[in-house]
Amino acid sequence: MFWSKKIDILAIGDTTVDAFIRIKDAHLNCNVNRESCEICFRFADKVPYESVTVVAGVGNAANASVSAARLGLKSAFLGVVGEDRNGRECIDALKKSGVDVRYMTVEKGKETNYHYVLWYEADRTILIKHQEYTYTIPRGIAPSWVYLSSLGENSLPYHRELATYLRDNQEVKLAFQPGTFQMKLGTEALKDIYARTEVFFCNVEEAQRILKTESRDIQELLSGVRTLGPRIAVITDGRNGAYASDGTLRIQQPMYPDRKEPVERTGAGDALASTVVSALCLGKPLEEALAWGPINSMAVVEEIGAQKGLLDRPALLKLLAAAPSDYRGSRL
Repeated sequence: MFWSKKIDILAIGDTTVDAFIRIKDAHLNCNVNRESCEICFRFADKVPYESVTVVAGVGNAANASVSAARLGLKSAFLGVVGEDRNGRECIDALKKSGVDVRYMTVEKGKETNYHYVLWYEADRTILIKHQEYTYTIPRGIAPSWVYLSSLGENSLPYHRELATYLRDNQEVKLAFQPGTFQMKLGTEALKDIYARTEVFFCNVEEAQRILKTESRDIQELLSGVRTLGPRIAVITDGRNGAYASDGTLRIQQPMYPDRKEPVERTGAGDALASTVVSALCLGKPLEEALAWGPINSMAVVEEIGAQKGLLDRPALLKLLAAAPSDYRGSRL
């Protein structure tokens, strides 16, 4: 199987169906600074829910592929689904969003990933289960960028195969947004992936987990991530915005102001990361690319799910042009 050389961004990861369960009969138990919270229900009782919204063809990498397509890039998705209705719905949803799906694999005898999203207030807690799929990289891949994100626990050999491919294809740039199991695998197991990464994305808490530190100092975290190999580190910090460093330039980019109260925040990080990568793929400098990202994050949280609110390029650029004066990023 040979790949089109016109592909701008090839997103690699697992895709899933998300079922958003809207909950109101619960409460949060948080520490003093709200840095850690638990969602609490009555135990051994019947807990009512308000609604369920099912969204197919989502997941970190799938969201990135849709984001890139919406911004006018040629994007493709490399992933596996099961031989079931959910798998067909994932493929159809991505295809409908303009993503090249001909490289997706349907694995016989397997189910498609299905996650439950506990939606409380404007945030979410996701119950995840990754199926164990057979991952392969076809011959002749020629994208400008590979966007690597969440894969299952059995995917370590696949990461090694991908690292070999990237070593042999130096012209291909890698964006890495690790998922739960990739962080669990650790930096040593994925050292060749980290070393080959052009731009890396995570939030502050994930950076702490990856670096095994309790420090929340952004400068330390940026430096720590870059020592693992990535040329550019991007770390998000909630309402404080996003921070980026390429070793010479360090930038703080504020959040784009909300147009309305957020509905729910699933996919906000995916939207920022994929939009930054799309801008870099289009040849934008880091400062400008980082200014694109929070705009799509702002738009995504206005809708249910990680993809419905994603903007096309004219809409994003219109909002960028209308940004308030204090939206400009500052150098650290």
